[in-house]
Amino acid sequence: MDTLTKTQASASTDTFPIKGTDYIEFYVGNAKQSAMYYQAAFGYKLIAYKGPETGSREVVSYVLQQDKIRLVLTAALSPDHEIAKHVALHGDGVKILALWVDDAAHSYQLAMDRGAQSAQEPTVLEDDHGKVKVAGIHTYGETIHTLVERNDYNGAFLPGYEARESVYPVKPVGLKFVDHCVGNVELGGMNKWVKFYQDVLGFKLLITFDDKDISTKYTALMSKVVSNGNGYIKFPINEPAQGLKKSQIEEYLDFYHGAGVQHIAVATDDILFTVDQLRKNGVDFLYVPEVYYETVLDRVGEIDEDLEELKRLNILIDRDDEGYLLQIFTKPVQDRPTVFYEIIQRKGARSFGKGNFKALFEAIEREQELRGTL
Repeated sequence: MDTLTKTQASASTDTFPIKGTDYIEFYVGNAKQSAMYYQAAFGYKLIAYKGPETGSREVVSYVLQQDKIRLVLTAALSPDHEIAKHVALHGDGVKILALWVDDAAHSYQLAMDRGAQSAQEPTVLEDDHGKVKVAGIHTYGETIHTLVERNDYNGAFLPGYEARESVYPVKPVGLKFVDHCVGNVELGGMNKWVKFYQDVLGFKLLITFDDKDISTKYTALMSKVVSNGNGYIKFPINEPAQGLKKSQIEEYLDFYHGAGVQHIAVATDDILFTVDQLRKNGVDFLYVPEVYYETVLDRVGEIDEDLEELKRLNILIDRDDEGYLLQIFTKPVQDRPTVFYEIIQRKGARSFGKGNFKALFEAIEREQELRGTL
């Protein structure tokens, strides 16, 4: 399989208009403590809450925001609740990738007509701040896309939530928006879900990576990237490929017990500032040996940043035909080696750091070896 660096933008009409990522919801074991972690470590501000004090007797949710990124951290209040069962099986992880649309009912019906499986029929949520219409469809694993229409709402988040402010003295770290979300699926599942996004949501195939592009001495994987019409939503889909040892995708599937969201890439306009602050806040990142920096400029050419500063912060560099990018990856942000984050700054580049794959995957393998799962 050859690698497609990019495809030409389609001149056809976007058949499933999406305005952007509305929110990402995690199901977690302890929402209050998770919310504190994201405030203290990643600089998110608390903006809304629901729980027993607001009339929610079974579920607690904290809504955090930084610029255009909204995270919802949700936990159950009883062990027999479906959310508690989800966390028991998968650990803390992403349950909902919510998509912002103009007409939730129309989008839902369009998806259903094209073969989607319903997760929630169109429902109107209403309070004193207006109304929001939501609907849901299933995607890989137990992950759901909630379609959110919020044209007639001016509350903090959604009906049922109360506006809240952080008591903790939050210091934003410069995170701007969701660049892309990566899903890990079982062997043989990648093409199925790429076809789902193409057929149901009208996405286009953007890039294909095969096991020659994404491999080390021991492990390999395959990946295809799909994107919606305006390019605001990009979903790489990974599956394991045959290797001498267990790949990072297989490790994820073993610990998560199924397909799910592997990592969330969030954009910044100043990665040096962002990563410096995150490190000071205690965020752990994968380590790439200093030898990486000895030849990186031979590969990527001239850059604006001080290479010594990038080396100090262990930030990776790659270039495509349209510019370059800077990126770094956290270690998993919960006990199980599942979900992690990518911090990315694009200086024209539209790609995903292919030139860094080998260094990145070797770094992941070092962590796997420490865990005894390589």
